[in-house]
Amino acid sequence: MKGDSSREAAFEVLRAVSADDAYANLAMPAALRRHELRGRDAGLATELGYGTLRGQGSYDAIIAACVTRPIEDLDPPLLDALRLGAHQLLATRIPPHAAVSTTVNLVRRHVNEGAARLANAVLRRIGERDLDGWAAELAPSRDDDLTGYFAFRHAHPMWIVRALRDALGGDDVELEAALRADNEPAGVTLAVRPGRGTVEELVEAGARPTRWSPYGAVVESGSPARLAAVREGRAGVQDEGSQLVALALATAPVDPPDERWLDLCAGPGGKAALLAGLLTQTGGRLLAVEQHEHRARLVAQSLAGDLGEHEVLVADATQPNWPEADFDRVLLDAPCTGLGALRRRPEARWRRSPGDVAGLRRLQAGLLRSALWSVRPGGLVAYVTCSPHLAETVTVVDDVLAGRSDVERVDARPYLPGVPDLGDGPDVQLWPHRHGTDAMYLALLRRTE
Repeated sequence: MKGDSSREAAFEVLRAVSADDAYANLAMPAALRRHELRGRDAGLATELGYGTLRGQGSYDAIIAACVTRPIEDLDPPLLDALRLGAHQLLATRIPPHAAVSTTVNLVRRHVNEGAARLANAVLRRIGERDLDGWAAELAPSRDDDLTGYFAFRHAHPMWIVRALRDALGGDDVELEAALRADNEPAGVTLAVRPGRGTVEELVEAGARPTRWSPYGAVVESGSPARLAAVREGRAGVQDEGSQLVALALATAPVDPPDERWLDLCAGPGGKAALLAGLLTQTGGRLLAVEQHEHRARLVAQSLAGDLGEHEVLVADATQPNWPEADFDRVLLDAPCTGLGALRRRPEARWRRSPGDVAGLRRLQAGLLRSALWSVRPGGLVAYVTCSPHLAETVTVVDDVLAGRSDVERVDARPYLPGVPDLGDGPDVQLWPHRHGTDAMYLALLRRTE
């Protein structure tokens, strides 16, 4: 049965993530190909795999309440199967008897008969309550500990809930909306490479234009590789928020000349391809810097086919080997926790920890200093992160600019035309629940001397 194949594919992805530290967004396409799943069957496998990974922390707490031993002592394949069954029971419309029976069969095939009997008993206990019922049983009281309640009910680690609350100014109504949005599957958004493809071509192939980016289109279903523009490298997958922050850098005014641009952390190359396409039309040149060779190859692939004279350099951007003040515009899409893309990276919330932030923050500050060193007076730097965590966004910029009189913040909001709910500025924070994009942060900085 294809439904069983969908569950097998989802289970394989869970095992790859648990046992091999794989990335779900890479493991899932491979599993779909192995099982020859398409259309609704592929959609079911993706929902089961990604949904289980998103809810894993809450599902583990529920499973722990239904077994007599620590869940760490369960056979890992059994635990992954129980997580998959819990997701079907608590977060899908799959009939309970089907969720239980198919999961028990999965355990029977991959573990043994004894584990299958245990799975049957545990899943029947899980199915006695819905998710709200389990929250009432296991989570802190909403009135006494809202953070703890939200963490359980919306399957986010406590530290991420606190970070999002801080970034949203303590608004708990909006916080819950943000948490809910993190658990909604993100659509596939494409960006055409300027000068190589058109949005009209994507629309004719069945996509719809994005709301604000003039280079974006959304694919509602199916693999984006079915579109000729994607197969031929004239368009690529890129969230609309990523497009918007790159376009803000490209359109904000600078004093002439405006010929040399720098992408400091260019991998995997989506923003570099967008900027390079724009520069080619004016005769300018992009230097795309990436520290890791395999990611630099991805950047080169993204730029292949562009007619401009652009360069990809494998280098450590914190130790620039180019002249000071050599560029008119600099994009720094800094390495970060990725909390702004939890919709797309379902396992990331459970892999990251608060301890990651301090090390990333030091790196982000060092890279921003390099970016400001690299831009000429009158030029612009865009500091970008795919995270709303204040320790990775506004406070990094504040700390780097402290005591400096040669840099000014530019109000970024006018350079995201038409985009609503951008706050008080000058920096911009996009949000999934407000804008339907990843939670991209943007600060525009002008070097004045």
